[in-house]
Amino acid sequence: MLGSPEFPLLSKEGDIIIGGAFSIHAQLAKPLLFFTDPPQRLICSRFNFREFRFVQTMIFAIEQINNSTSLLPNISIGYKIFDSCTSTVSATRAVMALMNGQERTLGKNCSSKSSVHAIIGTSDSSSTIAMLQTSGIFQIPVISHFATCACLSNRREYSSFFRTIPSDYHQSRALAKLVKHFGWTWVGTVRSDNDYGNNGMATFIKAAGQEGVCIEYSEAISRTYPQSQAARVVRVIRNGSARVLVAFLSYVEMDILLEEAIKQNLTGVQWVGSESWITAGRLATKRHSGILIGSLGFTIRKSKIPGLREFLLQVNPKFWETTFGCSFQSSLDGQSQGRQCSGSERLDDVDNTFTDVSELRISNNVYKAVYAVAHAMHNMLKCRHHGEKLNQSCIWRDKLETVQVLKNLQRVNFTLHSGERVYFDDYGDPAAMYDLMNWQRSPTGETVFVTVGSYDALLPNGKQFTMNEINITWAAETLKRPQSVCSESCVPGFRQAVIKGKPVCCFSCIACAAGEISNTSDSAECSRCSLEYWSNEDRSLCVPKVVEFLSFAETMGTLLTALSLFGASLTLVVSVVFFRFRDTPLIKASNSELSFLLLFSLTLCFLCSLTFIGRPSDWSCMLRHTVFCITFVLCISCVLGKTIVVLMAFRATLPGSNVMKWFGPAQRRLSVLAFTLIQVVICILWLTVNPPFPFKNMEHHKEKIILECALGSPIWFWAVLGYIGLLAMLCFILAFLARKLPDNFNEAKFITFSMLIFCAVWITFIPAYVSSPGKFTVAVEIFAILASSYGLLFCIFVPKCFIIVLKPELNTKKHLMEKTHSRSP
Repeated sequence: MLGSPEFPLLSKEGDIIIGGAFSIHAQLAKPLLFFTDPPQRLICSRFNFREFRFVQTMIFAIEQINNSTSLLPNISIGYKIFDSCTSTVSATRAVMALMNGQERTLGKNCSSKSSVHAIIGTSDSSSTIAMLQTSGIFQIPVISHFATCACLSNRREYSSFFRTIPSDYHQSRALAKLVKHFGWTWVGTVRSDNDYGNNGMATFIKAAGQEGVCIEYSEAISRTYPQSQAARVVRVIRNGSARVLVAFLSYVEMDILLEEAIKQNLTGVQWVGSESWITAGRLATKRHSGILIGSLGFTIRKSKIPGLREFLLQVNPKFWETTFGCSFQSSLDGQSQGRQCSGSERLDDVDNTFTDVSELRISNNVYKAVYAVAHAMHNMLKCRHHGEKLNQSCIWRDKLETVQVLKNLQRVNFTLHSGERVYFDDYGDPAAMYDLMNWQRSPTGETVFVTVGSYDALLPNGKQFTMNEINITWAAETLKRPQSVCSESCVPGFRQAVIKGKPVCCFSCIACAAGEISNTSDSAECSRCSLEYWSNEDRSLCVPKVVEFLSFAETMGTLLTALSLFGASLTLVVSVVFFRFRDTPLIKASNSELSFLLLFSLTLCFLCSLTFIGRPSDWSCMLRHTVFCITFVLCISCVLGKTIVVLMAFRATLPGSNVMKWFGPAQRRLSVLAFTLIQVVICILWLTVNPPFPFKNMEHHKEKIILECALGSPIWFWAVLGYIGLLAMLCFILAFLARKLPDNFNEAKFITFSMLIFCAVWITFIPAYVSSPGKFTVAVEIFAILASSYGLLFCIFVPKCFIIVLKPELNTKKHLMEKTHSRSP
């Protein structure tokens, strides 16, 4: 069946004329052009049943309106329908014919006004743009049922354009969200090399980039390209690593690509399609099912048009001949051209896209377009419904300006009998609502389109896309959701690192650094844990940092506690021994009062180390340093008193010496009290001005919190230590001076040794204290306390206990009174 874009395929007179341009034929035979002869008539071939159904739907809607008593009463609508032959050249000729008539007489000029009031068509964006470049100059409204290019929403260039199908801007974004939903971050794309494919794919690539999806390759094909181009594109798809292919193709280019894909046995690809072909019944054949089963794509929502199927069965002879492959005419020699049509053939028995009204999507767009024009004219003619009387309800105008039609089209807002609301936004677009379709195989083996989700652009972001994934059928080879990524997913605990020279979807996985985590797959970066948290071993979760302090439960704490208690117990034992033998000459000669006070202070020194163990608190921080400082001053004061007593005692034996009366028992007590009170005053000032407090140290170790006692003011801490050191040095000097006194009565040398140990321990303590990290700082301080305390205990009291317990014969007044002179060197 052949046709021409230069003469109307179908026409009917009426008060209002609506033009139509449809791709009733899929191929245009372009004749050779010679400058010596007039151009030959364009010939179209390959009859398209789907487009012919669109034509019949337009005529059906017009007849319905003509028979209506509520819409344009007493006003008839006619039509002129041309074949655009899926070509911009044919579309241009068609629109010229619609505007001026189809006459080809050279001497006739263009008429002053258009012969149509509105045009419905075409089915592709490029042809529609070609029409608008001519009709737009005269402000003739063009309403497309299938031109989806987002570029047509540009009101500055296409102010007279409307459409009843959503813009590809929304479809492309919906496809990007679909691809991202299934985790397909590495996809290939192929598009029609025209306005529809190029603009739609450009929007998709931009939206996909925002969703984190990368494009491995982007190819283009066209019906005008040689077959070798389609073959090359299929080879690119086969050799690519992407397992998902987004095909933004028109129906014709998709058919071309599929034929080549079958030749090259292309399998294992998940197809994601645009609305142009995703519900095309002609592609849903057994020949294509091996490739396309499992395909996903968005399409506009289907509807039902009551009475349309019955109308479609009433077709003209040309359609009858094409459908049944027969002829009503005979040749001149009486032989029929092929099989003769009997007239008894039944369209009910034919299964093709023309009679199939189960998927009325684009046909419904044609239906809405006709009604939109009718409602615009109805409002423009100020038609009114006056009860049962319909006569003269429309105010007819002899001259209907297309500009007025255009303005009224922009304002239409009505509801069809199906309940669907029809209106146009400021860009001439309808509301964008899609169904997500999935190609599935029915129990009988036929390919069916199943709705598995939806997309509504009017809803807030995040709620636009809904899906029932359980109902989805995937590709026949896998029967499960395919994976299409450039790099394997990075598990929690790792982050993506872009590989130089490759898209962002191609990355390597790098473990998060210590103290950082990623708790989701494919994290672009690791997030740092807050100050009191640290990453776990997997680097997938921030957990509270380990709080470290010297506790009684750990080995070091237990050992130090044992040493402290042992030292205190040993001191008590010595005290008992001294108390038991307090009346012996050795105890009396050792200044028993200061000895008992020294033993008491040593017991406190051993026990004060326990305040350094355990979880620091406000009270323990203040107690540990003040008790330690005061008890040690008390201890050193007693040792200093004993040293002074030794020196004074031997000076008192000199003739005429009366020194002991100046350093009797009362003076000894006062000296110890005075030395201790000075330390008490310093500690009180320290606690008043800037006391120690618990502190979370997170600088020495980032992975844990060291709970320690901050000194408050280091000056006060070193002041009390300095005072202790001053007393110890004074005691050491005095004991050193008394080292040559008679041995039997001389404990000065033991005091010298004890002070030597004391000073050595605390001098060593300073660098160790400063350099030790964490709980070891506290351990060093406890060790210094215990070591110096044990030094005093062993050096001063153990020799006396040895004599008292093991050498009682030496514990006599006679032995003590014997004087041995120092040996000469």
